[in-house]
Amino acid sequence: MTTDIVMPQLGESIAEGTIVKWLIPLGGHVQKDESLLEVETDKVALDIPSPATGSLSEILIQEGETVPVGTLLARLDYHSESGNGAHEGQSPRYQKSVDPVQSSVSGTPDLLSPAVRDLATKYQVDLSRITGTGMNGRITKKDILEFLDKQALLKEKTKDSPAVQAASPESALGEDLVPLSPMRRTIAERMVRSRQTAAHVVTFFEADFTSVEQARKDLNLTYLPFVIKAVTEGIAAYPILNSSWSKKGLVVKHAMHIGVAVAVDEGLLVPVLLNADQKDLLQIGKEVADLSQRARSKQLRPEEVQGGTFTITNHGGTGSLFSTPIINQPQIAILGVGAVQRRAVVINETIGIRHMAYLSLSFDHRAIDGATADQFMLKVKSVLEQPAWEIPR
Repeated sequence: MTTDIVMPQLGESIAEGTIVKWLIPLGGHVQKDESLLEVETDKVALDIPSPATGSLSEILIQEGETVPVGTLLARLDYHSESGNGAHEGQSPRYQKSVDPVQSSVSGTPDLLSPAVRDLATKYQVDLSRITGTGMNGRITKKDILEFLDKQALLKEKTKDSPAVQAASPESALGEDLVPLSPMRRTIAERMVRSRQTAAHVVTFFEADFTSVEQARKDLNLTYLPFVIKAVTEGIAAYPILNSSWSKKGLVVKHAMHIGVAVAVDEGLLVPVLLNADQKDLLQIGKEVADLSQRARSKQLRPEEVQGGTFTITNHGGTGSLFSTPIINQPQIAILGVGAVQRRAVVINETIGIRHMAYLSLSFDHRAIDGATADQFMLKVKSVLEQPAWEIPR
């Protein structure tokens, strides 16, 4: 018997997903709940578990293809005992390699997924020039992206006069082309869109983390939960920072859902800590650690990267002191946290050694002015510098 593997519903607003990688090869054995394939949307990358124990007998959608929710991706043979995952006397039906010469590729709209059609329209791609590698010669998103990369390389190589045949120093040394992953392209598009949309301004403050340093050691926490707590108090004092831009006006959110940027191999994910203002330091620390770990292991649920109202990026974890983060649209601000360092500072006309860090706030000048941004930062700074933190018991 077989069970169908379909593209799951990965969130209310997500209509399609891209197959990044099949984690189990054709004919390979997989245990129930073991990761079967990696799927990526415009919001999250995650591993899809196998619904049963068996062998992957058929793969219908190849890596790089973007398909709507509900699309049949593969079939799992969970009664098979043969090593190749097929019934005795049969062979897997999926043709792993499609002969590009024999493929009956078509660029007709009914054979294209919405993502492929939009991409082709955006970059004005002549689909007749592309040989599809999808099922039955279907053109995939990966096919178009590879075609665009090749065209860019060709343009680069031929931009000089035809009479100039000598190789450039760069080509003589050799170079590699690193293909852009779907996540990397999505991040690039969002960052450019944010810069083109918001009127970015950055303000910098220096904060004394000495009290935080002692409290975090007592509680066995990182600095981040303290920053999150300070931000929620800053938002409570200046709610406009917890808003989003719209043509009708600023939409001020009542709930404080704090996004925390997490670096992963493919780029950056921003899982969201819901109702952060209602949680104590220990709960914040526990939930942030859990979200970060599952972000890196691709175990986040789609809803866990949606609905953020304010974002924090802790670039100081790698030693960075200053940063000018790009706003996570449609939010109006993002806080950057630099490395905490022991520095000599002047305190009441004397010099002392304190734990200091630089904070940066990138904000949308369409929504707020510098005075409001600075008042918010002063509140965050004062909370971080309070003489003693209340220790949850």
